[in-house]
Amino acid sequence: MSKQIQAIRGMNDCLPQDTPAWQYVEQMLRSTVASYGYSEIRFPIVEMTELFKRSIGEVTDIVEKEMYTFADRNGDSLTLRPEGTACCVRAGNEHGLLYNQEQRLWYTGPMFRHERPQKGRYRQFHQFGLEAFGIASADIDAEVIMLSARLWQQLGLTPYVKLEINSLGSSEARAAYRDALVAYLEQHKTVLDEDSLRRMYTNPLRVLDSKNPALAEVLAAAPQLADYLDEDSAAHFVRLKQLLMLAGIEFSVNPRLVRGLDYYNKTVFEWVTTELGAQGTVCAGGRYDGLVEQLGGKATPAVGFALGLERLVLLLQTLELLPQLAAAADVYLMALGEQAELAALSVAERLRSDLPGMRVMVHCGGGNLKKQIKRADKSGAAIGLILGEDELSRNEVTVKWLREDKPQQTILITELAKALAVTA
Repeated sequence: MSKQIQAIRGMNDCLPQDTPAWQYVEQMLRSTVASYGYSEIRFPIVEMTELFKRSIGEVTDIVEKEMYTFADRNGDSLTLRPEGTACCVRAGNEHGLLYNQEQRLWYTGPMFRHERPQKGRYRQFHQFGLEAFGIASADIDAEVIMLSARLWQQLGLTPYVKLEINSLGSSEARAAYRDALVAYLEQHKTVLDEDSLRRMYTNPLRVLDSKNPALAEVLAAAPQLADYLDEDSAAHFVRLKQLLMLAGIEFSVNPRLVRGLDYYNKTVFEWVTTELGAQGTVCAGGRYDGLVEQLGGKATPAVGFALGLERLVLLLQTLELLPQLAAAADVYLMALGEQAELAALSVAERLRSDLPGMRVMVHCGGGNLKKQIKRADKSGAAIGLILGEDELSRNEVTVKWLREDKPQQTILITELAKALAVTA
């Protein structure tokens, strides 16, 4: 017997018992963004490697260690997308959607990063993101955050997530702060861990994001980015806080929140939870006004966020917030005898035509009534239909209630759709 092939580590199957939860979450996401006027955009899973080097930053963990990069047959360097914002900007530039226009876009799909797999963090993960282009004022930042807050409300997560915000300022302000931070860190080299030492000159703001408790005291005393903000960024941040307070959205300012991607400026935010252990970030985003121009387009302000669907589904499961999700079928049609089996598929097709949306499963493969009822029960259907030779001769079908204590009844096939419509 040949060796069984298994899935790649960190790339997981989503089994039939799990997909209803995913469908529920995806539908909530779609309906929420639609209520704000966002339109869906779809882009390829594979992009030119240069796209991510220029957008995410060559000295980030993603580009240095995590991307799935390979040479295709033409010798081009290609990469499985590790995130969606750069892809969205590339598509917008390529198809003339961004310059001197306002666009509110959303996307969803698989992303890929070669990380150490753990609960809530996988090598193939599914991301939902949205991006708003062409609006420079803080009101669009507030709307993006308000949209995410409405999503938590819809899912019942509001009590379990907290909003943290910060401002990274302009690139010039951040450069001045970077110099001050590097000078400070140089004075504490002896206590910095290996990761922090590696990042100190290439991406020093990421040192502030260190989860090493041994560095907590040193980082707490580091220079504050807020002291280096330019006037425009400071006013933008004040306006954002005003808008969030007016909307009744609670937040805390986290001066250590810097995000892991190079393209952010001004507003950055995260929704965090304490319900998932180390994987505490549920949703994150911010403003990236320079990225469109950096990737070859005309200067265009932009803001957005992304969230991981695996982590969101896991959070809902952990908190037992998923509703009772529908079974695979509403009606299970059983057939006894050769002639009944021949007729069963036609009866089911007629039902599906007369009652669009009703899920009708037909028993295939024969078997006695006991076996078929067992299968009907396993399907989760509320109603079983029995079509035997006697029923067929009278153009009837027997209706059996599988979840309620009601007597069976016999109904003409021509009247079946009307009878089931009443029970639906």
